[in-house]
Amino acid sequence: MSDFSGRLEKALAVTEEAAAVSLSYFRNNPEIETKADLSPVTLADKATERSLRDSIQLHFPDEAVFGEEFGQTGEAAAMWIIDPIDGTRSFIAGLPLFGMLLGFLIEGCPKMGVIRMPALGEVYAGGENIPAACNGTAIQVNSCNSLAEAHLFINEGDKLAVSEPEAFQRLVRSGQLRRLSADCYPHALLARGHVDAVVDYDLQPYDYLPVSAVVEAAGGVMTDWQGNPLTMTSDGRTVTAATPELHAELLELLNRP
Repeated sequence: MSDFSGRLEKALAVTEEAAAVSLSYFRNNPEIETKADLSPVTLADKATERSLRDSIQLHFPDEAVFGEEFGQTGEAAAMWIIDPIDGTRSFIAGLPLFGMLLGFLIEGCPKMGVIRMPALGEVYAGGENIPAACNGTAIQVNSCNSLAEAHLFINEGDKLAVSEPEAFQRLVRSGQLRRLSADCYPHALLARGHVDAVVDYDLQPYDYLPVSAVVEAAGGVMTDWQGNPLTMTSDGRTVTAATPELHAELLELLNRP
């Protein structure tokens, strides 16, 4: 299982097929339901995940699949992890910044990831021994190593302002350029060298594990707020940075007494 390039080829194919499903619902007023955690879900989320699951189970019948909408199928060290529409609120609002995430894990460790942006026609991919690429062209992170010079994206700012007000106040006064944002696209832009840092909050494993594989393949760093590697049981608070120096500065800022 050390060569993941063949798996990446399949992952790109199945996400391309599933992207057509999500786009068929986009800006088409899909029916909206509210989940137990009060987050929205649409028919597009469910249909897209079914497409991904069906294709993965066809190609890799002995491997587990874990998705946002339908949970886990199978028990195996090798697992595919799915977020069919990362940014359902954006999708509902007609904003083209929703993504699709697919990752491959072994014993819970991300080995490969795909970030597909269906409405933008962009797909980011990378993993262990797989150089990061956007639409097949090699990408890498920027070289920024100072928060004062960084392009900083703050994801889930509304939640941070309520739950982590002191950290939020420090963040909105940091960086050379700041943007409040959400979902996977800022992380993809970091892997491509346009963004230097992303602080995120209240994520699930299917949100951060596929993304972390791409970011790290591009030369970046992505951990939890304590600097620990991301796992299936991480607390959902993440720090993504272009360089170790910038990452360390963000950790210090977030954990300041």
